[in-house]
Amino acid sequence: MDIEDQFSLEHLIFKERRCRVCGVTKDLIADFYLTRKNKKGFPSAYAYECKDCTVKRVMESRKKRDPFVDWCYPDW
Repeated sequence: MDIEDQFSLEHLIFKERRCRVCGVTKDLIADFYLTRKNKKGFPSAYAYECKDCTVKRVMESRKKRDPFVDWCYPDW
């Protein structure tokens, strides 16, 4: 069995995908997160949101807390 028969690397290397959030066409391997580890060779295993948009979404959706607001002196 030859590895070239099972897996075609040219389909994965030159694949580009358009981000659903920002709409920019970017490189699939470098600019998108791998979401399914067991299907590494398939383009469908990568997210449809680019890394930049994912980081921005996570940073904006985090709970913004002041550490001193939740703290109060114990009432003994």
